[in-house]
Amino acid sequence: MIDNRVLILSVKETFSVHGMESKLAEIGFEGVFVPTEMQELDVRERDSHLLVYYMDDKTPIDPGFIVYLKDLCMEKEKGLILVGRKEEYESVLETMPEDCISAWFERPLDMNRFLEAVKLQFDNRMTMAKRKTILIVDDDVAYMQMIREWLKDTYTIVMANSGMKAIQWLNTNKADLVLLDYEMPVVNGPTILEMLKSDTDSDVVPVMFLTGQSSTSSVLTAMKLRPVDYLLKKITRNELREKLEGYFGRQKAKG
Repeated sequence: MIDNRVLILSVKETFSVHGMESKLAEIGFEGVFVPTEMQELDVRERDSHLLVYYMDDKTPIDPGFIVYLKDLCMEKEKGLILVGRKEEYESVLETMPEDCISAWFERPLDMNRFLEAVKLQFDNRMTMAKRKTILIVDDDVAYMQMIREWLKDTYTIVMANSGMKAIQWLNTNKADLVLLDYEMPVVNGPTILEMLKSDTDSDVVPVMFLTGQSSTSSVLTAMKLRPVDYLLKKITRNELREKLEGYFGRQKAKG
């Protein structure tokens, strides 16, 4: 059961970490210590939608771990609360976009404010659970982040920067729609769509192609694969939102 679990990331399980676990238990949440090691977190991240990173000024922040944490939060829509000194927070911001961070608290920790932030994150998660989930697949991370900014207030957005990462995510998660880059290196969009259609667990996942190619031959080639739509990457924010609203509206009308 992951509904009330919070992963507390720290170099070691200190007295402060124990205090957080104890206070979380008092309001009905389970705090679970996880060391700041990428392999360990890779195994445990499925256990919770919320991560709390407690930064210890006795141990330098590992830039590699921050990059991993950033990718995890962006690709899997994890909530992230940081606890540490202002200098540590600013150090994290050198690598991680600020909008990936749900809340930040200075040490010594104001426990009441921290617990309120945790409850707010879980309330938001319940609201998000009612939203449609869109998986964006594109090797251009900047483009994905732009689309995410356009849509994040209405939809749950997950990002994958390669076709294989998308396949792996879909093996254990459900998307209501995939926005798939048509031209990707290594494994392109058409190949990914064919892989999805050949898998009985994912053959019903609707796919819209995203492409910079607007020639008639390109469009006809793409549509032969029977995606639900074919969108040019020069599409505007309003045009994209209208496309998505129209698609999900038609799906709702079908029952």
